[in-house]
Amino acid sequence: MNTISPKQLHELHEQGRPVHLFDVRTPAEFREVHAVYAQNAPLESLDPAALVRRCHGTSDQPIYVICGSGSRSTKACQALLAAGIDRVVNVEGGTAAWEQASLPVIRGQKTISLERQVRIAAGALVLVGSVLGYFVSPYWIGLSALVGAGLMFAGITDTCGMGMMLARMPWNQVPAEANAVDNAADKAACGPSKAKCCG
Repeated sequence: MNTISPKQLHELHEQGRPVHLFDVRTPAEFREVHAVYAQNAPLESLDPAALVRRCHGTSDQPIYVICGSGSRSTKACQALLAAGIDRVVNVEGGTAAWEQASLPVIRGQKTISLERQVRIAAGALVLVGSVLGYFVSPYWIGLSALVGAGLMFAGITDTCGMGMMLARMPWNQVPAEANAVDNAADKAACGPSKAKCCG
């Protein structure tokens, strides 16, 4: 799998090269902050053929993929490669590295990242299982054990079922009207001479 640093990618864009950059985080995370010419393509509903269409129907140019820190974009790149799209490039370090490099971003409404939501949900389930196991029935301890096993599985396989489930929750989605406004703002931010980067 090919990779590129945020700085190198931005330099390509500044040179006028076509940059098709897709952010695979949830719509809510994307709305909070994203690279100025990124488009949202959530991992949980990733459609490789649709991405190619958004690149003006050709896969001749590389498809760059970014997320929060690099984990979800790696999965997305693997899915695209498995679908026969060869020119896929993972942006190292994700949006966090993009921001650390002081590259241009668009900021919107603050949200809780998917990683934090998983920690909150897992912690809450362990706490509930422990309390109910102590006060109601020892069988409830099984809930805590189940969450622990799920976290171990996620760590070993780098696949988080709870994260994928939470990504589909209503609070992690953005209404279609808001998405249209965001897309218009992104294209405006790219400027008329660089509108090709925004699809």
